[in-house]
Amino acid sequence: MVGSMANPRLRSLLWWRRWAKKDWAIAAVGFTVVAFALTLLSNSWRDEPDSEITRPFHPITTSDLVELTLLQNAKARGALCLDGSAPGYHLKKGFGSGANNWLLHIEGGGWCNTIESCSWRKGTSLGSSKYMDHKVPFSGILSSHPSENPEFFNWNKVKIRYCDGASLAGHPENELKNGSAPFFRGQLIWEAVMDELLSVGLSKAKQALLSGCSAGGLATLIHCDDFRRLLPRDATVKCLADAGFFLDEKDVLQHRTMRAFYHDVVILQGLAKSLHKDCVTRMEPSKCLFPEEIIKNINTPVFLVNPAYDFWQIQHILIPEASDPHGYWQKCKLNIHNCNPSRLEILQGFRGSMLKALNEFQKKKEGGMFINSCFIHCQTWITETWHSPSSPRINKKTIAESVGNWYFSRNVVKQIDCPFPCNPTCYHMNFTVFSRG
Repeated sequence: MVGSMANPRLRSLLWWRRWAKKDWAIAAVGFTVVAFALTLLSNSWRDEPDSEITRPFHPITTSDLVELTLLQNAKARGALCLDGSAPGYHLKKGFGSGANNWLLHIEGGGWCNTIESCSWRKGTSLGSSKYMDHKVPFSGILSSHPSENPEFFNWNKVKIRYCDGASLAGHPENELKNGSAPFFRGQLIWEAVMDELLSVGLSKAKQALLSGCSAGGLATLIHCDDFRRLLPRDATVKCLADAGFFLDEKDVLQHRTMRAFYHDVVILQGLAKSLHKDCVTRMEPSKCLFPEEIIKNINTPVFLVNPAYDFWQIQHILIPEASDPHGYWQKCKLNIHNCNPSRLEILQGFRGSMLKALNEFQKKKEGGMFINSCFIHCQTWITETWHSPSSPRINKKTIAESVGNWYFSRNVVKQIDCPFPCNPTCYHMNFTVFSRG
């Protein structure tokens, strides 16, 4: 179901697609996710008739908009965005039975692996608070409406903005010697934001959930045990990574494109210091940035939400542009329904690789997962995919219901979907409309 291109928000996505081809790694995740959020209903492919879909979400009102707060002592702490501006977050206070409970959500937005690409990000909200929206709507897992977010609606909710380009894990050793930007301060940003939130009530949390989308999901995994360490011992503390389980998979030409990219990020921004010591002593540090390795060393309970046909990973890990110079995969990459049987077989192999990478994690008693068969990316911070009558389901449970059952230890939750195209509740992104012209 393709919507009208008259919408100016769709034109902004066309702009994104142009510069993404220049350097997909600069911010592809962030703007893909933003575009997805804006166009989900009008430009996604649904495997069931439109007549069966209602528009369930609560219309955005001024009460859903949450102000940006800039980190107060950023300069003194050295906790700076890539351009040297102060990092920020949005905080909505909890109420009622949720007044002492906290949900933190780390924004996604890709990574930068060179001085040039990090410098480019300085002119965007992914590298500077100067360009961040001063008010953002809280929806999905951040919603304050019980019909949309039944488990966490009245908790203290925080959206942590992402402006360091390295999943809040960079260190300044490789900054330019003249003291100019870009600054690699991701780890310092994480520490300073946590200290500020602890000072306004997080230190008294009874229950807490650290979550994140995409690169923010990776940041969630990196910092999960540290988050647990910062909070009271008797608090229930868990972590949720949404679309953050990036695979160390070869592309269709058998090149390790993603591993090479992560290698550059780790070297440039000094990420090894933020990764598990046992891992970096055993193998090349960039391999330790992949979630398959990270989750082996996490002691805090973790829930993984990930589509088995994550469109970002298919478009940039399995079939990056360099691996398909003649565009043979183009139609398939833009719309999974356009994949012929031989290409679909390769995508099924990618799903198999994800399930194999999750095999050991699946055996963890306290771990949870929701691996659906949708051609999509982040799913927790958008109401339509988090919890609504038309949300994706596995065994008749939405993502929100599954996460709630896991968090509150009501059930063991290891939801793994059947292969595409078996699940009629899926939203499948259709980018074909954006490739025209």
